[in-house]
Amino acid sequence: MVGAIASGQIAEYIGRKGSLMIAAIPNIIGWLAISFAKDSSFLFMGRLLEGFGVGIISYTVPVYIAEIAPQNMRGSLGAANQLSITIGVMLAYLLGLFLPWRILAVLGILPCTILIPALFFIPESPRWLAKMGLEDFETSLQVLRGFDTDISNEVNEIKRSVGSSSKQTAIRFSELKRKRYWYPLMVGIGLLMLQQLSGINGVFFYSSSIFQSAGVKSGKTATLALGAIQVIVCAISAALVDRAGRRVLLIVSCSLMTASSLVVSMAFYLKDPENTDSILGVFALVGLLFLVLGFSIGLGGVPWIIMSEV
Repeated sequence: MVGAIASGQIAEYIGRKGSLMIAAIPNIIGWLAISFAKDSSFLFMGRLLEGFGVGIISYTVPVYIAEIAPQNMRGSLGAANQLSITIGVMLAYLLGLFLPWRILAVLGILPCTILIPALFFIPESPRWLAKMGLEDFETSLQVLRGFDTDISNEVNEIKRSVGSSSKQTAIRFSELKRKRYWYPLMVGIGLLMLQQLSGINGVFFYSSSIFQSAGVKSGKTATLALGAIQVIVCAISAALVDRAGRRVLLIVSCSLMTASSLVVSMAFYLKDPENTDSILGVFALVGLLFLVLGFSIGLGGVPWIIMSEV
């Protein structure tokens, strides 16, 4: 939470690339603390550092994608962020079948270690460069679009956008009463709060135990299958987000999750714990599957896209 609160100011002052580079450092230290932990204090410290780094990344990456993406591809490229997350989760499930948790923590260092040098080979956000008054924004945009692409229209659009925003003074807290400020703020914060309050993290954290309670013998294998399904649905969501629209996907997602949550909760409430072959266990599994499907199709990735757009 601290990282997420600080991420906006960090990204504005040192840029998107600089923010990601800073975020990688506590992530590396956090994974080292977890992998070589001798007691719970190291685990807590590692999780705190990880939380700070991920908090910065979770804000900076969607904003960076939205700023570098062409307007007609902004939704699908924004959804690719959630797709990448689900691929990482699935790989963690897969490796968890064969490796102890300390080795998994060491492997968590690799993406962060690769990220730092890789950032030197990607351009900074053209919009941030223009906002800072740096002429390099045209070069950055040209690299992103290709050297044989005419970027004059987009350059003019960025200049107009930056020019209009620079005329606005800093927003005071009292001005949040105005609809033009509080409405997009509530939309962005509200969607992300609903995303976390949906309970999906609890489902993923305890998915193996939930599967075993429902009568599945190999909870870890079932969790891996669930992760694979999530990747597929997120890919479908990325393809639909610009065609169907953000609102439609969110409505479908929340409706499906609500119905699925009711099915899962009622199935476990009525199920006899001693009877592993109960038909209610099947209902619980089906409900759990559609719960993850519903989350992946909309509430998983769309709020991040909307947050970067509003």
